[in-house]
Amino acid sequence: MHILYLLGPDTGAGVNRGTERTKGMDLAQLREQLDQIDERIVELYEERMEICSQVADYKIETGKKVLDKAREEEKLRKVRSLAHSEFNACGVQELFEQIMAMSRKLQYNRLSQQGAYGKLPFIAVDRLEAGQARVVFQGAEGAYSQLAMERYFGDGINSFHVDSFRDAMCAIEEGSADYAVLPIENSTAGIVNEIYDLLAEFENYIVGEQIIKIEHCLLGLPGTDLTQICTVLSHPQSLMQSARYLSVHDGWKQISMQNNAFAARKVSEDGDHSQAAIAGEQAAKIYGLDILERGVNQSDTNSTRFIIVTNQKIFLKDAKKVSLCLEVPHESGSLYHILSHFIYNNLNMTKIESRPIEGRNWEYRFFIDFEGNLADGAVKNALRGLREEARNMRILGNY
Repeated sequence: MHILYLLGPDTGAGVNRGTERTKGMDLAQLREQLDQIDERIVELYEERMEICSQVADYKIETGKKVLDKAREEEKLRKVRSLAHSEFNACGVQELFEQIMAMSRKLQYNRLSQQGAYGKLPFIAVDRLEAGQARVVFQGAEGAYSQLAMERYFGDGINSFHVDSFRDAMCAIEEGSADYAVLPIENSTAGIVNEIYDLLAEFENYIVGEQIIKIEHCLLGLPGTDLTQICTVLSHPQSLMQSARYLSVHDGWKQISMQNNAFAARKVSEDGDHSQAAIAGEQAAKIYGLDILERGVNQSDTNSTRFIIVTNQKIFLKDAKKVSLCLEVPHESGSLYHILSHFIYNNLNMTKIESRPIEGRNWEYRFFIDFEGNLADGAVKNALRGLREEARNMRILGNY
């Protein structure tokens, strides 16, 4: 027992240390082999890309498209067949999808350097011509859209208002207005779906944006007491943003209106002390209403982003954000490959939204915002790749 006690721990430790050294040596040798293979892979990759550059030169001369879908599908089938297991076949396919994607991006860049794509159909301007312009906003006098318009263009701008977002888009498309001011996103309620759909439908373009801090007020006829109120009118999003406040008054009936200012105007016109509206302070001043409660929306940081839209393909020279919409093939990995154009060109994508495509079940149109200017080389290169590989890609504006 005494001998076992002395030898046992030392012998075991010696064996363990020897095993660890052996394993360490084996791992080092394996890593050395991997390093050698990786060097060969890099060498072959660079050789392949050099040939791809020559392919781009050929396509410049012949006018052929960069993306050859049939050729790529044939290539993927072939490399899959060379693998010796299904696991490896899947890995090889993913690897070659990436290699071919990088090849396309190199070819787009090469085409761009050779000027093979020409110029984008947008004109850079120093400023928007707002002096003699007519601006349309949706709603009535006192709407947040009117406030956004005045913040962006200044007081005294020649303006008029319409009942619906569609009417505003039609006004600039037809030329009865030069610009439209439309809400596209609220920090609490999210995007305005209808605006995204209209941007895809109409040939109008975003040239600016204005963010307005939202403070909803409960408005009533002069002399109205909270105990008299039975009905509250407002836009559905404003009602949702004020849900916490309204839950305290759960006996009040809520009625959705097309616009907050419409709600304020109705309360004023009806002369009914049992009605109140949720709208902004400006609406109270215009329609002669009292502010019964301020800040009924639950968020102190509630803001709405408005876009300035025109029918001209223009952008300010100092614009910093690009918006576009596109569709992608309804197949595995298609969105992933589309988004890789932003990564390759080192562009910061700040937003992506999706909207269902009418008449095509379970297919979606994507709306993307990213930082950049249409005059930038990286932006041009990304857009060329997107235009060739996406379906129905449209630039919605640079602002």
